[in-house]
Amino acid sequence: MNDTIGLVPDLAETKLLATPNTDSLPRRLANFETFGEALDYAATGKRGFNFHDPRGTLTRAYRYTELREDARQVAYELIARGFVPGDRLALIAETGPEFAALFCGSIYAGVWPVPLPLPTSFGGKDNYIEQLAVQLNSSDPKMLVGPNEIGEMTAAAAARQGCEHAGWDDFTAGTAVAVDLPNIQTDDICYLQYSSGSTRFPHGVAVTHRSLLSNLSAHSHAMELEDNDRCISWLPWYHDMGLVGCFLSLIANQVSGDYLKTEDFARRPLAWLDLITRNQGTSVSYSPTFGYDICARRISSQTAVNDRFDLSRWRLAGNGADMIRPDVMQSFVNAFADAGFKASAFLPSYGLAEATLAVTVMPPGEGIRVELVEEERLSGSPRDLSRPARYRAIVNCGKAVKDMEVVIRGEDGGTLRDHQIGKVWCRGTSVMHSYFRDPEATAACLVDGWLDTGDMGYMAKGYLFIVGRAKDMIIINGKNHWPQDIEWAVEQLPGFNHGDIAAFSIEMENGEETPAVLVHCRVSDPVKRLELRDQIRDKVRAITGMNCVIELIPPKSLPRTSSGKLSRAKAKKLYLSGEIAPFDLAA
Repeated sequence: MNDTIGLVPDLAETKLLATPNTDSLPRRLANFETFGEALDYAATGKRGFNFHDPRGTLTRAYRYTELREDARQVAYELIARGFVPGDRLALIAETGPEFAALFCGSIYAGVWPVPLPLPTSFGGKDNYIEQLAVQLNSSDPKMLVGPNEIGEMTAAAAARQGCEHAGWDDFTAGTAVAVDLPNIQTDDICYLQYSSGSTRFPHGVAVTHRSLLSNLSAHSHAMELEDNDRCISWLPWYHDMGLVGCFLSLIANQVSGDYLKTEDFARRPLAWLDLITRNQGTSVSYSPTFGYDICARRISSQTAVNDRFDLSRWRLAGNGADMIRPDVMQSFVNAFADAGFKASAFLPSYGLAEATLAVTVMPPGEGIRVELVEEERLSGSPRDLSRPARYRAIVNCGKAVKDMEVVIRGEDGGTLRDHQIGKVWCRGTSVMHSYFRDPEATAACLVDGWLDTGDMGYMAKGYLFIVGRAKDMIIINGKNHWPQDIEWAVEQLPGFNHGDIAAFSIEMENGEETPAVLVHCRVSDPVKRLELRDQIRDKVRAITGMNCVIELIPPKSLPRTSSGKLSRAKAKKLYLSGEIAPFDLAA
């Protein structure tokens, strides 16, 4: 088979070629005993990772052959520093060759890597140090390693936990003597994964080699991986979709990948589509809803997208990690159809870190399919015959992946029939081993091999439809309401974007619960703010039949998880503590 260069090189890249899409190495779909064995095999080919600057210019081609050499040197260095199998190594998951080598080197040494987030724009230095310290306390690592640029913050977090601290440079000398590496078994723990929202009560998901490789094989089969596929990603490597789906999967399934750093995507989101355009093979790329949303919003109606982009070879445009918004997906299709993007490329899926990653995936080519469901049925509340029926579009998230079972259970634990809404449970080889050092939390969600996902949904002819998170449900006067319904109601008003609204319940002075809605306000005139508040209140009342506390807050006030999702729980906490200060409409 002839090599195919994946990306057309820029003039500045004439001496730096990306790793190819294809080579002569026969593809194995993650059928290995351990992840180290998977990397050993991938290293015999020519594929690898490719890192790009904010403008999408290739800055480093990193073949799996080179990654394996660097990773083994890291393993020797860890052993020389006294690490033994089962020790934890906390790593700040910056997208780049340093993290990749440290993560894989830890695995070779039998050490459990623990990827942790980079600082975000929200919260500041002290909050970031606090977040790291809490997760370090949970994972109890021997050492924390991170980029030298944020060394002051990572050193402060390490000092609070009492663990060692090092920077990338401390592992680049390559002077450790080669030694025999431990014999890793398939049921050994491979790594610990913290969910993006793990701040106050973190749960480290312990994933074995068997679970990891089972899931990597399952989702590559579900995506019907093709020889000329290439992954393009900006997803963070501390989130399960970025770490498992767009980093570990590429190695285990021998796929080349191109990366933008997450913060670079946030500044220049269309650089993601530029990379997809330049791929001469077929593209596989995933994003939560907000990634598609921000790209569609950056394109004006006057822009000739076909002059800049060619998205005709984007074979799989994955959707996951959050509730999938069909209206946003349609806006993306409308914006980029002239550039060759096909709606059938969308690949909805459902997964969570506790199942390693993928639970269900839509069969390729079926695109986004929705069912309209009455809001009362979604919440389990009796129908109010005095109001017209309202419906929400629920997205089909596909079928269970290989070696995974999915059922819907009611409050009594019994399995429900098609179209009956209940708790989503799954069972399979890739379900987590446990929450690290937390047997109570493990026992609460793992029952006889079945995982309680905490999500609500229903099945229909083998397909899974996700309704929402059980813990986000707002219960007022015995009636259930989904916060998404309230948030989406406000988003229908002009001037609001996805992510501008957070809804949750609060307790009033009389002890009763009521919904509170925090809304980013970009209006400065006091009179117009009052009009806007009343307009929002009327809209929410029309949609839900409830009176809500409406608070207008400054833009960018609402907190997000490290993967970019709205954190309603943290928004509620910051609002009640006064850290989110609403505008004084009486002023």
